[in-house]
Amino acid sequence: MLYRIAADAVAVIHLVFVVFVPFGALLALKWHWIPWLHLPAAAWGLFIEITGRACPLTDLELALRSHAGEPGYAGGFIEHYLVTPVSSGGLTGETQIVLLVLVIATNTLVYGWLHVRRFRSRRPA
Repeated sequence: MLYRIAADAVAVIHLVFVVFVPFGALLALKWHWIPWLHLPAAAWGLFIEITGRACPLTDLELALRSHAGEPGYAGGFIEHYLVTPVSSGGLTGETQIVLLVLVIATNTLVYGWLHVRRFRSRRPA
């Protein structure tokens, strides 16, 4: 029972991370300290996406589920929990690239706007 609870907790933490990576820059509009957390998280997410490596949180969740006597799943966390319930066909490579470009563009625009805003506020009038 404890392994199952731990696996579920890892899955929730993983979900929070997966949502934070593409949308964390928007939180920086409100809290100036968010980039210190978001930029390393976004870099890690980009690294995992580009290299196609498995996220250690997925491996940890699957190991905990195995210890709990539960079946694991094939593929990655995002595919299992987010894509498959919505689309049984999964994401094509082209769709993944489009989503990746949109996430990078959105984060770049938000951080660029924050930089300009900060620069203007420090400039003498």
